[in-house]
Amino acid sequence: MSRQHNYTLTVMWTGNTGTGTSNYKEFERSHIIKVNGKNDILGSSDPAFRGDKTKHNPEELLLASISSCHMLWYLHLCAVEGIIVTNYVDTATGIMIETANGGGKFTEVTLNPTVTITGILNIEMANELHKKANELCFVANSLNFPVHHNPVYITTSESGRKTNR
Repeated sequence: MSRQHNYTLTVMWTGNTGTGTSNYKEFERSHIIKVNGKNDILGSSDPAFRGDKTKHNPEELLLASISSCHMLWYLHLCAVEGIIVTNYVDTATGIMIETANGGGKFTEVTLNPTVTITGILNIEMANELHKKANELCFVANSLNFPVHHNPVYITTSESGRKTNR
């Protein structure tokens, strides 16, 4: 059974400094991302492209989408398999290259999650669940570049003693 999900948001440009886009250097790249009933996200372009370094840019938001989708699937799969994750922190990285025509594209993303698991760690199973999470992630399935995974595992016993793997 195929189910369709529709998402709606509003992106509102807030960077008109008085003369609109009359000159490439005269307007800000600032904008607001609005989703009904949620906090606004303040956005801009990357500082390399005349953006505001204090605001989120589309490239960061893409990376955040990939990382969070993968994490949510991974946690789901661990719960199904009876693996108790007590902490998950991902320091994701992405590489984007500019193309000759002035555009650009991501060439890869690497997820670097540190996963804390209570009990005995089955590294083979933990790694397999990362692979499966990548196969199920809605965002990863929409990409035309690879998403790599470099997980680090920390195990804790019931008493709280830690071991790194």
